Amino acid sequence: MEVYTSDSSDTDSREQKTIDFGRMSLDLGTLEDHLTSPQKALLKSSGDIETMLLNHNRLVGLPRVLQQFANLKVLDLSSNAITQLPDAICQLPLVTLIAKNNLLTNCSLPKSLLAKQAGVGGYSHGHSTLKELNLSGNQLTYFPEQVTELRHLKYLYVGGNKITGISKDIWKMQSLHVLSLGGNLISEVPDAVGSLSQLQALVLCDNLIENLPMSIARLKNLKSLLLHKNRLRHLPKDIVALKNLTELSLRDNPLVVRFVQDMALKPPTLLELAGRIVKASGQRPGPYDIPRTLAEYLNSANCCVNPNCKGVFFDNRVEHIKFVDFCGKYRVPLLQYLCSSKCIEHEEPARGSSASSSAASSANSGFMMRKVLLG
Repeated sequence: MEVYTSDSSDTDSREQKTIDFGRMSLDLGTLEDHLTSPQKALLKSSGDIETMLLNHNRLVGLPRVLQQFANLKVLDLSSNAITQLPDAICQLPLVTLIAKNNLLTNCSLPKSLLAKQAGVGGYSHGHSTLKELNLSGNQLTYFPEQVTELRHLKYLYVGGNKITGISKDIWKMQSLHVLSLGGNLISEVPDAVGSLSQLQALVLCDNLIENLPMSIARLKNLKSLLLHKNRLRHLPKDIVALKNLTELSLRDNPLVVRFVQDMALKPPTLLELAGRIVKASGQRPGPYDIPRTLAEYLNSANCCVNPNCKGVFFDNRVEHIKFVDFCGKYRVPLLQYLCSSKCIEHEEPARGSSASSSAASSANSGFMMRKVLLG
């Protein structure tokens, strides 16, 4: 993955274009003094500066003089006590903005993160050069909708806040490579996340998520999926289609670690029993043979996932957890549906293998399973 904070030029050139005031215990007044005094600013012209490091100070806001740094590309404000990001920050040609570990709320952010351009009748929203935005470790309570305007953003970090949901407009951010939302209060992941076709890393750990949408399986470029410390009991079965996925973290989830047995199953209705018989017989009633509602009901049949069963089900089904090989290393639980509890298949040792080798293989699988589930 590209790193926009370090690869733009060689070391000497970067040092000449960088102001580093990090870890100096500066307050806002002292910082303004440093930036406006030619002696303290090391006689650097504001137009030459591309990187400004203000991390680990005592700042509660940003100095007005910051607007003079017309070529600023990287701004690190992390680990201060900043309570407001002014609208003027959007006028800077920033590529990387790091504002993690501050006191920012949703009201602290500009209403729009796009630069304002002069137009007919006043100002209109323009473009943004941002490719990396880090707002982790603040006090956001909901997903900042204005970030969905940033169509060129590649890295978004908003972990360690109190966000309860993900914007359904997240699909607009088609350039995203990394989406980090760990350490929040998210309980539901919208289908729109599956539309982020360029996404390589999705961090959802330490939330309240119980289910993942099937659309996750559309993230063909996904390499890392971090789901630990949630409330997941199963994964979408199509997740095995993610061929590029090399990192999957599932520890500290109430994932079922054995096949579901002795599942209580309510008796199917007479309608379902009749529907199963019709479907199993292979009959295909015509539009004039049965009422339209019954025809629609028959067309809603679901096939049993047991390959040795030709049965179908409608509303009455058995939830079944099956472990499958994943990433060539682990066996993870995926939810399937069966037409009957009798359709649960138990794995048998391969023909010709001894009982001892089968037991060893089972023990090894158990170890690997614990590794992926527990970390």
